[in-house]
Amino acid sequence: MSGPNQIDGAPHPRDTERLFGQDAAQQAFLEAFATGRLHHAWLLTGPRGIGKATLAWSIARFLLATPLMEDDGLFGAPPAPTSLTIDPEHPVARRIAAGAEPGLKAITRTPNPTTDRMRDQIVVDDIRSLAGFFQLSATDGGRRVVLVDAADEMNPSAANALLKMLEEPPERATLLLISHQPSGLLPTIRSRCRTLRLQSLSADDMAKALDQAGVETGKTTAALAELASGSVGAAIRLSLLEGLKTYGDLTRLIGNLPQFDRAAALKLAETAAARGGEAKRDLLFELIDLLLSRLARTGATGSPPPVEVVPREAATLARLAPHQSAGRAWAHTAQETGARARHGRAVNLDPAALVLDTLIKISQTATG
Repeated sequence: MSGPNQIDGAPHPRDTERLFGQDAAQQAFLEAFATGRLHHAWLLTGPRGIGKATLAWSIARFLLATPLMEDDGLFGAPPAPTSLTIDPEHPVARRIAAGAEPGLKAITRTPNPTTDRMRDQIVVDDIRSLAGFFQLSATDGGRRVVLVDAADEMNPSAANALLKMLEEPPERATLLLISHQPSGLLPTIRSRCRTLRLQSLSADDMAKALDQAGVETGKTTAALAELASGSVGAAIRLSLLEGLKTYGDLTRLIGNLPQFDRAAALKLAETAAARGGEAKRDLLFELIDLLLSRLARTGATGSPPPVEVVPREAATLARLAPHQSAGRAWAHTAQETGARARHGRAVNLDPAALVLDTLIKISQTATG
């Protein structure tokens, strides 16, 4: 069963064996552990889908399965660990995989008990549940790890409740906060955490991560990495929802501009309106926004992005955004169509009409 922040069809970060492309963040944590500077709260930041949750679960396993670096006076301190990897057969690893580790508490959005629908925020009761967790589990003197995924989703009351815990951290407890947009967190929360910044994945690391997730990409890995901006989570979603094909359809459609292919536009619009196709509809709007952003960047810089996602994309971008004024026009169109799309989805406008209206606006910008 997928969690609230898990991509459908992708393995849960808890079950992901290896983390690719984030060696610097892993080594920074290991160094803090080995030198006795293990902070009580860590803020894992970076774009969505680059491995923040996978790293958090790896750290949790490591902390709960690894003894403290203490000198026993006879043999000295044990060798410093060089990896966060824990044997899958280790009792801690097995308990975490089964969701039965008493030293670990994962805080995510929870269902509303009245409606049974998933909340869109982490509420104060979710954070207050930690008090009972610490009280019940403090008797054996072991480590306790809390994982908050994602801290950005806390409402103000939940954020303030967490802040109190950060100000007076429980003994032998480590809090791991995942944040896609740390600027939106309370400054006092950020100041009480040590930050680990994760990076977007290279095409090589992307290929390894996708292979581990069981996603067949063939020769499209570089294109997926470019379209996903180095986010393996986004690349998995693009692959599962045929995002490259949809982006190719969009690129061919604007490649004919200023001649507007209404039949092709209607076909794209009908895809957005298909029953049960909400995920594809949302992805279509994201790809439209991405294509407009690439047009704006082409006009601003004077050349298309270095990696061509689909055949003839570079020529299409260069023709439609030949100078900076065209780039500004496409940037304005991206802002306008994005705002209209968000409003239309919020008030449940007909998805097909909304897509068609967006494509017509793009056509008008090309003509202008």
